[in-house]
Amino acid sequence: MPFDTFLALILFAFTTSITPGPNNMMLFASGVNFGFRRTIPHMLGIGVGFLSLLLGVGLGLGALLHAMPTVYIALKFAGGAYLVWIAWKIASSRSLSEGKAGAEPMTFFGAAAFQWVNPKAWVMAVTAIATYTNADLYLLSVLLVSLAFAIVNVPSVSTWAGFGSALRDWLSVPARLKWFNITMATLLVLSLWPMLK
Repeated sequence: MPFDTFLALILFAFTTSITPGPNNMMLFASGVNFGFRRTIPHMLGIGVGFLSLLLGVGLGLGALLHAMPTVYIALKFAGGAYLVWIAWKIASSRSLSEGKAGAEPMTFFGAAAFQWVNPKAWVMAVTAIATYTNADLYLLSVLLVSLAFAIVNVPSVSTWAGFGSALRDWLSVPARLKWFNITMATLLVLSLWPMLK
């Protein structure tokens, strides 16, 4: 892959990783509700889960889903339903967690598994593989696409958890937190609309 193409790929990976979407809305809310440190497994899970999805798409899963569009549609709607459930949990949260029983951030494995039903992650993976791979050096180019996302993804998504964590003091007022969580839940549901078309 030429160096200028790799730079374009890095820019694509950065732009798609840092822009609003289900992962970033959840990380922002988690940063507010649980703090940055307790959100780290969630961030790492996104990175590892997306990397596994990207490799899966690159090694043939994308072609399989293209051949079986009903499976792709089912995945999109399963992901959408799961996101609505997460949005409900965020919207109904009324206090900041300081390690209280019953209040837990998303786990590493939960975040990694979520990438496989996250509509935005699928769009990113399929687009990256279709755009930046070279048929003559296919496996190498799939690995380079994966490397670009591995470099960029976790630092990009961690900024959302950081912003959320920075707002914890201001949102320690229950009325502010209530409306923040309702707003974040609404944005999370709205982030599905372009991907579920």
